[in-house]
Formats: sequence, C-alpha cells, structure tokens
Amino acid sequence: MTSPSIVWFRDDLRLADHPALRAAMDRDAPVIAMFVLDEESPGIRPLGGAAKWWLHHSLLSLDERLRDKGARLVLRRGPAERVVHEVVAESGAGAVYWNRRYGRPEREIDAALKSSLRDQGLTVESFAGSLLHEPWTVTTGSGTHYSVFTPFWRACRALPAPRAPLPEPRELDGVARPPRSDAPGDWELLPTTPDWAGGLRDTWEPGEPAARRRLRHFLDHDLPAYDAARDAPAAGATSLLSPRLRWGELSPFTVWAEATRVEGSARFLSELGWREFAWHTLYHFPDLATKNLRPEFDAFPWPGLDPRQLDAWQHGETGIPLVDAGMRELWHTGYMHNRVRMVTASFLIKNLLIDWRLGEEWFWDTLVDADGANNAFNWQWVAGSGADAAPYFRVFNPELQAKKFDGDGEYVARWAPDAPTAPIVDLAETRKAALAAYDEVKRAGA
Repeated sequence: MTSPSIVWFRDDLRLADHPALRAAMDRDAPVIAMFVLDEESPGIRPLGGAAKWWLHHSLLSLDERLRDKGARLVLRRGPAERVVHEVVAESGAGAVYWNRRYGRPEREIDAALKSSLRDQGLTVESFAGSLLHEPWTVTTGSGTHYSVFTPFWRACRALPAPRAPLPEPRELDGVARPPRSDAPGDWELLPTTPDWAGGLRDTWEPGEPAARRRLRHFLDHDLPAYDAARDAPAAGATSLLSPRLRWGELSPFTVWAEATRVEGSARFLSELGWREFAWHTLYHFPDLATKNLRPEFDAFPWPGLDPRQLDAWQHGETGIPLVDAGMRELWHTGYMHNRVRMVTASFLIKNLLIDWRLGEEWFWDTLVDADGANNAFNWQWVAGSGADAAPYFRVFNPELQAKKFDGDGEYVARWAPDAPTAPIVDLAETRKAALAAYDEVKRAGA
C-alpha cells in the first residue's frame, strides 16, 4: 500500500479550492488531514482571545466535513517542526503538502521542514492558496516591492488573471488508523471564566459552509450597494468576509472568481487588493506589528501613558459617541465596521496620543479577523508610519465622521445608547497637540 499523504492545514480551513489537498488526492494514497496549534516556535505570535474562539469552532466544522468525506482531522499542539516530524514517524507518511504562509517565522519553519523532510526521502510540496499573487511576483520596473497601493494594484491587474478555484473533493480516502489526536476542548480555546463570547455566538457561525452562504448572500443582495453604502456603518453593505478570508474558510480565488461575475464589483475587488498589499508589505517588512515602517516615526514623542484613557478607549467610555459605539461593537461581536476602525484608531493615536502598537494589540486580542498582516498594516496606515499611509496630520474628527456616515445616529444608538456624554479629552486641543508632536517627526525626517 502506498504510504499516506499528510495535508497540513493552517490558515486554510476549507475543502474547496485547497491546492495542498488536491495534490494529496492526486498522489492516490490515503490522506491524513492535520492541524497544529503552534504558539511555541520562535517568533510565532500567540492568537488573541476572539481568534481562538473562531479557530475552535472552525476546526469543529472542518473535522465534521472531513468525516463526511471519509477522513478526519488530527489535532496536535506544540512547535510545528517537532510535531510534523512526530506525525510523519507515527504514520509512515511518504508525502507532506501545505499551502504557503508569508510571515517570516512561518516561512522559516516551513523552509526548515521542507528541507529536513526531503532529506528523509519524503515528497514535500507547498502551494499558493491564500493570496491571489505571491509577494515575489509583483515588483516595480526596477525589481523592488511597491510602497503605494495604486501602482501596486495596477501591477496586479496587469498580471495574468488569478487561477480558477479548484473543486471540492467528493470523497477522501482516509487512513484506517489515524494518528493520535487531541480533542478540541483540550486546547481551552473558548473563554470560561468569564464566558465573554455570547456576542460572538450571536453574531457568527464559523466554518466553510456558513462562509459560502455569506459570500452568496453578499453577491446577490449587498454588492450592488457596496460602493455607495460601504462607509455607512449602519447600512449593512459590507461583505463580512474578512474572518472567512483570515481563516481560509474561503479562498481569495473563490471570492475573486464569483465577484468578477457581478457587474459593478470593481470597488469590492480592490479591497481584496488592499488585503494583498498588506500581506506583500509584511513579506518584505516582517516586523510590521512592532516597528514603524517609516523610521522617522521612531522620533515621535509619545507622552507617558495614562492607563485610564487607554481603558476608557478599550471599553467604549470616552464620551465620543462614534468611538464608543465602535469599541462596544468590537467587544460584543469581535468585529468593527471598517470606517469606524479608522475613526477609533485615529482617536487613540492622535487625540489620546497613545502609541499605535497598544491599539494594535487590543485589536489583535478582540477581532475575529485579526491576522498577521492586515491588523498591523492598517494601524500603521492610520498612524502615518506605514505603507501608503494617511498623512499623520489627517486627523479623523469623530464628530464630523458621525454626521457624515451616521447622520441619523442609527449606529450609535445601537451600540452606545448609554455611553458617557462628557468627552475625556477636547478634540480641538488634542489635535493641536498631535500636530505639534508630529513636527518632531518632520524634523527627524528632514
């Protein structure tokens, strides 16, 4: 009998359009589907609380779908390089397949595994399953990476169209005796003391089937209004696909293929491009979550932290209605409307003068869609320190933003009807202080 093939699932918790799974099936050998929870390898960032909640439920869904096809999901915890070798030894596997990852620690783990497993005589292959374009394939005329979105996206559109998505397998040939597996509950990914996930349960259904239903609903009902209504937080015109893409319950190739069939989808497709831009930037700047992309911002004179102000921001108690509504939506649902994300981030950085990294850490812990690229990339965009960033002197006035995008107050009324009415800071005065601090950055970059 041919030795089994291991498919190592990571941020691609689906069966449709899964190139690594397809390669394993083409090898015509029994398949072992495996997921490794690795929070121990050097450089790997442990998941936030909301992300752990989503992962738990998405793994349950994936295992159920695998069982329906004739296989099952093997769960292991520990440093990935060690765990993969252990499962190979236990199963006698002759091949290991995975879809590529793009953060530096993940790339280093994968490269070491590919080398050591091949040295043992195994077939080891990786595939493009998470980005429309590999980061090394989109370069300027001089061969460097892009730092501005518009020419980056223009270059992407000039490349051959993204490949067609692969079909979901009808059935899988699982091994008769799978390797030992942890139970999902062993990992304690769900909050218990206290159980703060009630809002997440009310809002989301993780898993590939729900992801596909959401995509279909968005394309049929919301996409026609997307361009006009996407900035209004109460309009319900956004796709809500970000956690589906973050966890790979949908591939970007599937979303692209189906959205391009709908007239007027260009604006939405450019948001997929923004996601690509974030990941390409992380590929070239691996410390995106901790270091300013523009080094002149290292001179920014952050004042001493007032923990009371940070706490007020985190829990929606700032007295600024739109900010408080956004932060309460985030805490309840693990999600926040994109326009409001920009407003709340700007308020933290430019009105409270709190380092963007503290905001990025809070979003990392509370967002179900927080990933290694988009979260840090977008915080640096608002801070002015990142790629194609909004100028630091562009300060989002949350009162004007509310008038423009929530004019009837529906969003604020839903999420912050009882928020404080006395602002913890004066918007005009703090804006002046922020611009004065920015003068030091300008002098440093001169």
